[in-house]
Amino acid sequence: MQKTRLIKPLIILFGLMMLSSISRSQILISILLGDKLNSGAIEFGLTGGLNRTYMLQTEGANGLNQFNIGFYFDFRLKKESGWYLYTGCLVKGGMGASNVAIYPLDDHDLDSTMVGGSINRKISYFNVPISIKYRFKSNVFVLAGAQLGLRHKATDEFTNTVNNKDDLVYKHDTRDYYRRIDAGLTAGIGYKFRYGTMMNMGVRYYYGLADVFKEGYGYATNSALYIFAEIPIGAERKVRPPREKKKKDKKGGKQ
Repeated sequence: MQKTRLIKPLIILFGLMMLSSISRSQILISILLGDKLNSGAIEFGLTGGLNRTYMLQTEGANGLNQFNIGFYFDFRLKKESGWYLYTGCLVKGGMGASNVAIYPLDDHDLDSTMVGGSINRKISYFNVPISIKYRFKSNVFVLAGAQLGLRHKATDEFTNTVNNKDDLVYKHDTRDYYRRIDAGLTAGIGYKFRYGTMMNMGVRYYYGLADVFKEGYGYATNSALYIFAEIPIGAERKVRPPREKKKKDKKGGKQ
């Protein structure tokens, strides 16, 4: 009976390890083969930046700043058009909140030590946005669509100040509290630089629609504001053409 109970967690653990390994491998392959992936119909590259995350419906909680990194694809939907299918994967980064209220851990010494403290709640996901993107002739672009997340790690970081100078930290594994899948809507705006690396920069907002907690552990939905930069890998760099000097007629010059 005990062996049977162990099989499911081992399969899930193996699957998550494989997914993490594949994601890292995809980034490495992309760096090596980026020039093969970029073409007139496809743009591929690395994305990264800062995200400010919130857990809505969590009373008293504040936002949490985190970094993210991953890769992206722009698939042109029609030749010479501004319409694209935007997707990819954020393999590092997640959701969460700061200043979450302390709850009991059924440890008298630890509970008494943490009185007056707070929690930084961090939930790591592999996030996959799937959006329709339109780039105007001015190189400003907008996008809107959905985002799916696969949760692979979660931690409540208890902190409290001791003697007004030292921080006491205790990390509590909370993976069993949360559902594996998160889903919601996303929209954003940005700009593609015309020359040099031809990088993209912009902001994107995510609004979660799914309860992240398992039944009996609470209720909350995720939200996040992303500030991102995207660099195409292997794409040919464009050089800014030299400016033409305007010829000014000089008085008394030759006709």
